[in-house]
Amino acid sequence: MPSNLSQSRDTRQTIHLPTEREASSIPRGDVDANWEYPSPQQMYNAMLRKGYDDTPEDAVESMVAVHNFLNEGAWAEIIGWERRFSRGLGYGWQACKIGEEGFQENADRIANLREVAAPKLLRFQGRPNEMTPKARVLEFMGRMYPAQFGCEAPFDRHDWYVQRRTVNGETKEVRYVIDYYAGPPEPTGEPVFFLDVRPAVDGPTAAVERMMRWGGDVWHRASGAKAREMASS
Repeated sequence: MPSNLSQSRDTRQTIHLPTEREASSIPRGDVDANWEYPSPQQMYNAMLRKGYDDTPEDAVESMVAVHNFLNEGAWAEIIGWERRFSRGLGYGWQACKIGEEGFQENADRIANLREVAAPKLLRFQGRPNEMTPKARVLEFMGRMYPAQFGCEAPFDRHDWYVQRRTVNGETKEVRYVIDYYAGPPEPTGEPVFFLDVRPAVDGPTAAVERMMRWGGDVWHRASGAKAREMASS
C-alpha cells in the first residue's frame, strides 16, 4: 500500500503491467481517505528491489489480487476485534461470552451498546523474517505432534498499527500482529490461505482481550449455551 513505489517500467521487463491502483476499504489515520493498493507495476518493481528477479511477469496481476484479498481479510478480522473491545473490557466481555456465532448474530442488540468511530490504519510493517511467539510455539508443537498441530510456518508476518477511538472520544494506538499461512490447495488447484490476526500483547489490556475472546467462546460452547439456544428457538 505504500505510495512511493516506482511506476516506471523496468528495463528487464518484457510485457506491459498496469499502473492503475485499486482503493482499499481501509481508512487511513493521517488523511480523510482510504489506503490504496500498489499497482501491478509497483508490485513488480518492489519484488525486483527485494531480489526476486525470477518473478513471472504474467503472474504479477494475480499476485496483486491475492495481496489485496488478504489485506481486506486482515482488516475484516481487525474490525471484529475492534467491535468487541473499542467500547472497553466490560462491553468486550458481554460480546465474548455469547461466543463467536452469538456475537455475529447479536452484536447490535447487546446491552449498553454505544457508538464509536470506526478504527483507522495508521501504518504497517512487514516482518517476514521475525516469527511471532505464537507462530514459534505452533511450529514447535507441529514438530512434536504433527497429527494434531502439523502445519507449515507462516510465510509472512505484518504488524498493523491501528487507531482505536474509545467511547470517551479518545484515541489509542493498538498494534495488531498478522501471521499469514498457506493451506492445502483446493481440488481445483486454487490456493488457500489462513490469517491469524490478534492484538499484540504490548500490555495487560491486550492480553485480557485475547483471553476474553478465546475463553468466552470456549465457555459458551462448553457450557451448552449453544445447545440451549437452539432448543429454545
